[in-house]
Amino acid sequence: MPALATRLSRVQPAATVQMTIKARALRDAGVDVIQLTIGEPDFATPPHAIEAAHQAALRGETKYPAQDGTRALKEAIQRKWKRDRDLDFALDEIMVGNGGKQVLFNALMATLDEGDEVIVPAPYWGAYTLMTRICGGEAVVVNCPQNNGFKPRPEDIEAAITPQTKWVFLNFPNNPTGAACSRAELREIADMLLRHPHVWIMSDDMYEHLIYGDIDYDTIVSVEPRLRDRTLTISGVSKTYAMTGWRIGFGAGPRDLIRAMVNVQGQATAGVSSVGQAAAIAALDGPQELVAERAELYRRRRDMVVDALNAMPGITCHRPEGAFYVFPNIAGLLGLTTPKGARIETDEDFALACLDEAHVALVHGAAFGMSPYLRISYATDEASLVEACRRLDSFTRSLR
Repeated sequence: MPALATRLSRVQPAATVQMTIKARALRDAGVDVIQLTIGEPDFATPPHAIEAAHQAALRGETKYPAQDGTRALKEAIQRKWKRDRDLDFALDEIMVGNGGKQVLFNALMATLDEGDEVIVPAPYWGAYTLMTRICGGEAVVVNCPQNNGFKPRPEDIEAAITPQTKWVFLNFPNNPTGAACSRAELREIADMLLRHPHVWIMSDDMYEHLIYGDIDYDTIVSVEPRLRDRTLTISGVSKTYAMTGWRIGFGAGPRDLIRAMVNVQGQATAGVSSVGQAAAIAALDGPQELVAERAELYRRRRDMVVDALNAMPGITCHRPEGAFYVFPNIAGLLGLTTPKGARIETDEDFALACLDEAHVALVHGAAFGMSPYLRISYATDEASLVEACRRLDSFTRSLR
């Protein structure tokens, strides 16, 4: 067999995917598994978005679309950024990708040379480091400790910046912790980044509308417009409107960067589903009341899960500001043994044993760059969350 590309040795399949596969295999075998591994809303896509896709298909909008997105969708994205963040982007400063993940990949592929460094605050979404490596870059991880709410400290990012630094990732609300910076906290980060004009900023705002409480949330370009000429701001319809399968993400930034990213996409997937783009227009321009309604439901789930976890022996859980994840610390459970005799030495040991013995699928914190933690997604129905917490409580109390 001919050899595979050596670049593949830099990356492994994402742990979230691997745990999801294990959980599905158990389900297929008849085991009642509660799956809390996937960052996917359990709500339905808004009916008006589905109808818009249907009508687009009936009108014959089923041909190859423009590689950077249809004009109609890019105009809707313009309106979205103006409405939500008071940002004005020209059409050639916007591109549409097959989900936000492709937008991220396009940017890294368009800018990274071998040996370039990308600063990734941890805990992080695993795709950040994996995509950086497959594009030839080096991921430089900066820890964001729990005692700082899992938020990056400007001085820690600055200490990691070198002449080889190409990008700094900012992801708020954060996957996997749900942490979100206030405008004042972003102001401090922005002031530091102004001192390093050779560094691009990747602002991943995919969870921007899932904010709880009265935090003064915003995106970094709104906080500091002088960073606009080197910031890529990313969002999409997947999390806000429960449209993960429609695969519509978008980025806004300097036109030269966007042009390069469209070039990359043209060599990979070209344009994005035309009917999916029609659905995204309807979601962005349609009624927005459901966004706040669903965010309130997520907040209630968050509070229920955090309170339940903090009542379990050996677990402490920070209460996040946004997204739909919690990131509990399980240091108090290390060194114990399960009823089946599995020794819990790491957070991965716990996640595997929890799936095997309690039939609850979680993802270990090491997959996100920080141990000993777990990522739990509460983007599922309340009854399943209650039962999952009951099983987790029983499991943790059974450890000896």
